[in-house]
Amino acid sequence: MRILIVGSGGREHALAWKLRQSPLVTELFIAPGNGGTALEGTNVPIADDDLPALVAFAREQKIDLVVPGPELPLVLGLKEALVRENIPCFGPNAYAAQLEGSKAFAKNVMRDAGVPTADFAVFDEPADARAYVLEKGAPLVVKADGLAAGKGVVVASTTEEAVAALDEIMGRKAYGRAGDHVVVEECLIGEEASFLCFCDGDTVLPLPSAQDHKAVFDGDKGPNTGGMGAYSPAPVLPASRYDEIIEMVIRPVMREMERRGSPFSGILYAGLMMTAAGPKVLEFNVRFGDPECQPLLMRLDGDLAAIMLACATGRLNEVTLDLKPQTALGVVVAAKGYPGTYPKGMVIEGIQEAEALGDIKVFQAGTRLEDGHTVSTGGRILCVTALGDDLAAAQRRAYEALAHIRMPDCHFRTDIGAKGLGRS
Repeated sequence: MRILIVGSGGREHALAWKLRQSPLVTELFIAPGNGGTALEGTNVPIADDDLPALVAFAREQKIDLVVPGPELPLVLGLKEALVRENIPCFGPNAYAAQLEGSKAFAKNVMRDAGVPTADFAVFDEPADARAYVLEKGAPLVVKADGLAAGKGVVVASTTEEAVAALDEIMGRKAYGRAGDHVVVEECLIGEEASFLCFCDGDTVLPLPSAQDHKAVFDGDKGPNTGGMGAYSPAPVLPASRYDEIIEMVIRPVMREMERRGSPFSGILYAGLMMTAAGPKVLEFNVRFGDPECQPLLMRLDGDLAAIMLACATGRLNEVTLDLKPQTALGVVVAAKGYPGTYPKGMVIEGIQEAEALGDIKVFQAGTRLEDGHTVSTGGRILCVTALGDDLAAAQRRAYEALAHIRMPDCHFRTDIGAKGLGRS
């Protein structure tokens, strides 16, 4: 198989690393890729939102499967464009991708499907949204409706914070057109978990649970980021509850999407809040999370290319998901200042020393190769990921490996996995 991965983050490096291990894969391209993906395959200078160029490349190179990493190309309709060329694509069409591309769309699907979620209201006029906030009172969650790179969500503990969030999103357009509409919803209390499933419109194949850490600082303090670390499995969502979540959340959404004439294929990712009243869905994603992808693929023991191709061709019932029994934990190394302004061009050293410890993989995100060196190009730079016999061992080994990484002006959380250890 000749495979094209679309994207440039740590998730895409993890996908390239795992797909390269498949005996089915003969050639691997990544568009546009990063310094890490360049070690796994061939980087191609095509942006992830340049659909005509991506489709032309896939056609000319006789690509057998396209794997979009981020949500944007799916929301823009990459799958439909590839289908017209008879090229399989791992992921949903543009209509189904609205489960991530529009929070209002996702909430309406959940309502129609009977999926438990927070009470909500959708607004396109700032004055109406403000009046609703003042009437309801805090705490509330204010969300930009469209794609905001994992941001655009404010958990407001006071009415003033909620009004300020509306002004930022709808007034100042901090997230552009993504803030044309907002969703205001009740604030759910509990612990979060990530639950990802392979789907082909009919069959559901669940991955183990995971937990992301969105806030930039220890103790879940500071602004939200794209994710500062993750681990799998998450004790808050044990394997004994996977079937419950599938029947409560995943299958109802799949039935609703089929009823709407757009069966869901690819990865359906439910962000859950485990509340005292039971699990409730915070949001859906239509692709692997970043950084959840990194520890999840460290645990995957099977052939990812075979699983993805089965998803794309409606044969998911013919494959199985083999997993390593260990826990995996990844710590994101970010540039100081992220998610605000941050330096770039920092030389990164120690990756080989870290990986030499064994059962360690340093996935690269915001990097490039320059004159024989790996240098930083983004806010989230690395995800140092380790396998361990349990969560405590995986956490210890990840931070031991991280101690070998040398880079100026970097930052990482020191408490990834702490909530899980508290439950253990």
